[in-house]
Amino acid sequence: MTISTQTIQKGYKQTEIGVIPADWNVNTLGKICKYQNGTSLERYFNQNGGYRVISIGNYSTAGKYIDTSSYISFELKDSIKKFILNKDDLTMILNDKTSTGDIIGRVLLIEESNRYVFNQRTMRLTPNADISPVYLYFLINSDSVHRTLARQAKPGTQIYFNTADILDFKIAFPKDKTEQSAIVTSLSDFDALVEKLKKLVEKKRNIKQGAMQELLTGKRRLPGFSGKWETKNLGEVAEFDHGRDLPKSDLSEDGPYKCIHYGQLFSEYNELISEIKSRTHSNTARFYSKANDVLMPTSDVTPRGLATASCIKEDGVILGGGILVIRLHSGYDGLYFSYFVSQNKNSVLRFVKGSTVFHLYANDIANFEISFPELKEQIAIASVLSDMDTEIEKLESQLTKYQNLKQGMMQSLLTGKIRLLTK
Repeated sequence: MTISTQTIQKGYKQTEIGVIPADWNVNTLGKICKYQNGTSLERYFNQNGGYRVISIGNYSTAGKYIDTSSYISFELKDSIKKFILNKDDLTMILNDKTSTGDIIGRVLLIEESNRYVFNQRTMRLTPNADISPVYLYFLINSDSVHRTLARQAKPGTQIYFNTADILDFKIAFPKDKTEQSAIVTSLSDFDALVEKLKKLVEKKRNIKQGAMQELLTGKRRLPGFSGKWETKNLGEVAEFDHGRDLPKSDLSEDGPYKCIHYGQLFSEYNELISEIKSRTHSNTARFYSKANDVLMPTSDVTPRGLATASCIKEDGVILGGGILVIRLHSGYDGLYFSYFVSQNKNSVLRFVKGSTVFHLYANDIANFEISFPELKEQIAIASVLSDMDTEIEKLESQLTKYQNLKQGMMQSLLTGKIRLLTK
């Protein structure tokens, strides 16, 4: 019989939760934290101010607080004083609204005393002197530890933890709090960079939204343009057609023919389709695009999903079933129209029909009223908005890169695979 053994690198040791540095500890959350379960406080809720309530809806998948405008008056302090949180407390959510477990087990770090209270199905964890609260916050919210913790969840309408599941959960951490602090500093710096990028992306989106509101209504004119605008129904300036059957099973990464599946209009394409992301091996009985076509999905389980439009600037791309193809007449720019749809979603929704599944029909959307300047101004407006989108996409790509780098750092630093010099 062959016995397989694992070679442990010098300075490391094998433990029940894996290989960790020799000078790290393994312990349960129940041994390193005091705990307290929440209780139902709904009878005290208001929306006017006071203590911020922490309930299931306040946890993001990144362990950030989401404001839901639920408060308990400061005047009720004596009634809820057992559940008022202190600085450096952690709160953990003990159930999840979904079966995927994205929220369950996430923790929030309380950064201010006497500002928050915790509701039912939330647990207070107060770390003892052996471990930094911020280190524990990063550790529990790291992908690997959270996945392991979430596997302890019990099945049900909402998956959930028992108190013992949390208290018996084992974690590894440096004995030396100086090392804990060094890890916290590195991760906090990355966190601050990620948050800065998120705010910048949000700012750029708001700027674009404001530009759409002004440029697509003529409230602000671009330099060199002063001509009158015209208002027409879509049916007066376009012809309509539909894509043909293109099941997902026909899509491939290496097919010779470019194609668009209707489902991609919801998630993969914005107002401008700048790069075709799918291929297929078959070109039999297909429907092909013409440059300047505008594509809209014709059915969805939510009506708002249908108020989206994407302009394709390329001939000969196979268009799948479920796609309404709007072929604008000469003198009308498809990208301008796509942005106009985005700015006027509520007007588009008036033409959506259905109850369980919602549909958008050509005969109905033909009555959609659009305001157009001359073609050159349409193109100029679309170009300005497209440039804004390009800037936002670059920032989003940078944000994703930093988020991935942060997760990699967390995995390496919080498992001891990479050590920081602390002396």
